[in-house]
Amino acid sequence: MLSVQVIEEKKSPKKLELADIFHRFGDDYCRNQKMPSSHHKVMHKVMVCRTSYLGGHLRKCDSCGYEHPVYNSCGNRHCPKCQGLARLRWVEKRGRELLPVNYFHNVFTLPHGLNSLASSNQKTIYDILFKSVSETLIQFGHNDLGGKIGFLAILHTWDQKLYRHIHLHFIIPAGALSDDRKRWISPPDDDFLFSVRSLSSVFKKKFLFYLKEAYEGGELTFAGKSSRFKDKERFKTLIDDLYQKDWVVYSARPFAEPKSVLDYLSRYTHRTAISNDRIKDVKDNTVTFVYRDRKDGNIKKDITISASEFIRRFFLHILPCSYMRIRHFGFLSNRDRKKNIACAKSLLRVSYDVSTEKEKSTRDLMLSITGKDILKCPNCKVGIMIRNLLIPGFSEWFERQFINPELVDSS
Repeated sequence: MLSVQVIEEKKSPKKLELADIFHRFGDDYCRNQKMPSSHHKVMHKVMVCRTSYLGGHLRKCDSCGYEHPVYNSCGNRHCPKCQGLARLRWVEKRGRELLPVNYFHNVFTLPHGLNSLASSNQKTIYDILFKSVSETLIQFGHNDLGGKIGFLAILHTWDQKLYRHIHLHFIIPAGALSDDRKRWISPPDDDFLFSVRSLSSVFKKKFLFYLKEAYEGGELTFAGKSSRFKDKERFKTLIDDLYQKDWVVYSARPFAEPKSVLDYLSRYTHRTAISNDRIKDVKDNTVTFVYRDRKDGNIKKDITISASEFIRRFFLHILPCSYMRIRHFGFLSNRDRKKNIACAKSLLRVSYDVSTEKEKSTRDLMLSITGKDILKCPNCKVGIMIRNLLIPGFSEWFERQFINPELVDSS
């Protein structure tokens, strides 16, 4: 076993990962910074992901006898190594729901003046953001199209340098279901859905209305840099300043075809603040990673910051426990999505058989998307890797050795 691992490392040098940064600098960061338990949990999960600590199983080729261990994933949504399969499964489901219409991509961004308030009120601010934007879009759907539109929203809280940059990505089918569900209403212009300037104005008014409502209802917490807004006059000044600003709403040209929607979703859903591929170097208590400079033609550049600053920025984007960052609205809302999609496809004269929606196995899913058989033996390229032996994780091993010794196999 050890000889096999050494050979594999020589062939494929281990790339740097977020877990490496936590292993090297996590203890010092925890000693010097106050961290909520959720941050400690994320750090621990990332560090033990796909290691012997979590256990796994041994796979053996049924042809050449080659063996290698496969360790379990931590499953945490903030872990860069654990989102690939979840993303593929989610995108596959959305693919079955696509309509034969144009799809628009809108982005609604919160002004950075709200960042300090969001830091101590993540759930409240994110909830207000989802509510204000979804109500804005549904209102425009009724006013401009005369029916109910559908859309999905994806929350992102970071920019390329890992600073706080709170925004929602929206994917919107071009059209609406009539209130009596007997007509599909297409927009008058295939390249235009709603006025960005009008969306921005209504979005701003709705968000600030709900923010003031939360303040008056005592729903906001004021800590750190946001503590100054606890004073009523200073909070009013903040609201007044935000009213004077133009809030950013971006609208891209519609996707060329439904497949382009899936390509987009595969890049933007189930993302973490930074992927392992972007981490370039870790040395001398610093971390170097790659970012795209939006102000310079989207060129890739390197940035080097201290390890503690890197960890601090990463933790800015840990979501509240169980918080849903991908949501569906309008006729795509979870409760009636299948029924509404079937209705829309019928009106658009596209067949839609709900009974055929069976989840593929992991092997079949990866084969259909990548063309690669993940169970094919990497050694002989002929045999299939079969699960051969269970490898207990640390907690199981500890229980067997010290708590419940009778669990140890007599062999």
